[in-house]
Amino acid sequence: MTAPHPRHRRALVIPAGMAMATALAFLPNTAATAAPADGRPAAAAADADGTPLSYVVNVRGGHGAPAHVKKAIAEAGGTIVTSYDKIGVIVVHSSNPDFAKTVREARGVQSAGATRHAPLPSAATTDMGTPKVLSASEVAEAKAEAAEGQDPLQGLQWDLPAIKADQAHEKSLGSSKVTVAVIDTGVDDTHPDIAPNFDRDASVNCVAGKPDTSEGAWRPSAEESPHGTHVAGEIAAAKNGVGMTGVAPGVKVSGIKVSNPDGYFYTEAVVCGFMWAAEHGVEVTNNSYYTDPWYFNCKNDPDQKALLEAVTRASRYAERKGAVNVAAAGNENYDLAADEITDPVSPNDGTPSDRVIDPSECLDIPTQLPGVVTVAATGAKGLKSSFSNYGRGVVDIAAPGGDSTKYQTPAPPATSGLILGTLPGGKWGYMAGTSMASPHVAGVAALIKSTHPYAPPALVKALLYAQADATACTDPYDIDGDGKVDAVCEGPKNRNGFYGWGTADALDAVTR
Repeated sequence: MTAPHPRHRRALVIPAGMAMATALAFLPNTAATAAPADGRPAAAAADADGTPLSYVVNVRGGHGAPAHVKKAIAEAGGTIVTSYDKIGVIVVHSSNPDFAKTVREARGVQSAGATRHAPLPSAATTDMGTPKVLSASEVAEAKAEAAEGQDPLQGLQWDLPAIKADQAHEKSLGSSKVTVAVIDTGVDDTHPDIAPNFDRDASVNCVAGKPDTSEGAWRPSAEESPHGTHVAGEIAAAKNGVGMTGVAPGVKVSGIKVSNPDGYFYTEAVVCGFMWAAEHGVEVTNNSYYTDPWYFNCKNDPDQKALLEAVTRASRYAERKGAVNVAAAGNENYDLAADEITDPVSPNDGTPSDRVIDPSECLDIPTQLPGVVTVAATGAKGLKSSFSNYGRGVVDIAAPGGDSTKYQTPAPPATSGLILGTLPGGKWGYMAGTSMASPHVAGVAALIKSTHPYAPPALVKALLYAQADATACTDPYDIDGDGKVDAVCEGPKNRNGFYGWGTADALDAVTR
């Protein structure tokens, strides 16, 4: 099997006859410019010409930005956009190429760094891809074959029985008092499968790093990715006789838009997303992305250290306020527990280069942050998806994320090995990726919270892991049958690198 092409977290779309390694969507097709002669990233040269970049400045939390820090920011050429005082993260814009270096020397500044390489607004362009949309005839055919009591498209959702969600729904659909926030590219709340369960009060646009609560700001534009809408439907598409059924069709779902029009999830937006979820009573967050522009943020780099610290503070704050944070493990078939990994895509909004990183020191955020539930993907046969990242001690749990039918074919009446989800404009379609696995786990966590409404996040996670169906290592893992091992799984049946504690179990979530 050919090693998967390095790609962004978003999702994979696998048209019929196309090999997995080349079937990519939601992948920024960055038009990288040449680096300047002095070796600096291209964006740094733009910054030197007076184009502003965005920064985070981290100070002691809980007391607001001290006056002397504000003065230092101003003297270094920075303008404060907003400040998250409870966690000590300040969002700043500056045209000074030495802003971060200068302000790091100020008393009271713990870390500071540029959140991007592309100037404000982003000059990069992204090919967001096109999901496989169900045709009117496919919808009609599925509806005609739907079993009694099922939504019209449920027969196409092999992923629901894979985690016993269909059985769970006979016991409970989940509580409308539980909200799952989709921190993503935006959610189309007008979709007939999403509208009945949409939580407008917990929805927002965080793209600029501060909340925009104007009506519909959380929705993707017609030119933007449908990714977040797909994820929202996987979690909570209503069981209403229309379309498909979500894992937890009785809970609420909100949209927290953090992806800019070019498809980048920058630190200031991600911080804003977690903080908004925390302050609006969200019980679960789903995070099917990595924080751009670095696939891995290394602690020994002063800029990346600041981004890592800011998102860590925000995610921990959300958990302290009651949210279980669930995140996708990634689609590169990386062993995240290896001694080293070659990252060829960072920075993905500038001039990327092959860099060898130590996964214990360089983290994929938010999925590898403390307390975050890291989710690997499985296909229709219950095996690790060919693209899914893995790693003993890193992956916590597994759930359906889909795979090519070349590798894992579902049983009829399902026809695709990908995951069905809602799409903007009242449509439905298929995608695949750990992006699709994570919302399955978020939905199960929401069912657990519905069953145990007073359970704090630590208990919800403990139940999530204890109730998972232990899944032994696939050994040898030769997903394409060419006689070569495609990944090595380590660990026992109930705690290994492919499936973590096991495959998520929705039935146990509502009965135990």
